[in-house]
Amino acid sequence: MLIGKAGTAKSAIATASPAAIEVRGRDLVNDLMGRVSFSAYFYLLVTGREPTEVQLFFLDLLLVTIAEHGLTPSAVASRMTLAATPDSIQGAVAAGLLGAGPIILGSAEPSAAIIVDVRRRMKEGAALDAAARAVAVEIHTRGERMPGFGHPLHKPVDPRAERILALAAERKAAGEAVAIARALSPIVAEIWGRPLPMNVSMAIAAVLLDLDFPSSMVKAVPILARTAGLLAHVAEEQERPIGFRMAAAAEEAIEYDGGKRS
Repeated sequence: MLIGKAGTAKSAIATASPAAIEVRGRDLVNDLMGRVSFSAYFYLLVTGREPTEVQLFFLDLLLVTIAEHGLTPSAVASRMTLAATPDSIQGAVAAGLLGAGPIILGSAEPSAAIIVDVRRRMKEGAALDAAARAVAVEIHTRGERMPGFGHPLHKPVDPRAERILALAAERKAAGEAVAIARALSPIVAEIWGRPLPMNVSMAIAAVLLDLDFPSSMVKAVPILARTAGLLAHVAEEQERPIGFRMAAAAEEAIEYDGGKRS
């Protein structure tokens, strides 16, 4: 049974023949290889367009920003997986990436959705502050976390977010999405009743949206970036293994209570 729209199946990303490979309408060997950076190539692959100088600068900046953050759950998952299956580098990296969700690593995606929601309300006639407040109130009323705000370590500010926004202003790349993110900051603190600094995920989402990156693919940037970080952890795990030590530490730290009877 066919599920989805009927019609001719097409792809505009790449095709290959015995003599050539074409990617997004460009000759891979004679046009792209040796001319474009990997970041520019990634932008082309995802959007079908080559990035402007400003878009490329910020894509590089964001990839560097989010590639590594120490022994996060994703890094721990990768290292412990490699310890158990040392011949599966790809499995270890995949294990780390599978944890990219709305709490850690993947929160740029819901952050972008918030900005898009505020934008929609503004197009319908709401002022910026009113639209931002309405979205925040709805999230708070549902008892949910506010994506893009708060961090267990970086307080009172997330230095990565501050740097991103400062460079966006300096290079005149800050637009409506950055304005929305900034407007949300005091509103979120007020509604949640405590300081919740804008974190790197909201800054990433805001800058990407202002630079015309598809909102549906904002999450792709931290995924690509963290892949590099996970590969670093996998490489180090091969030389300086700690995966089994982390597993042993978990056994020591967690109390077993399955034998208790009520």
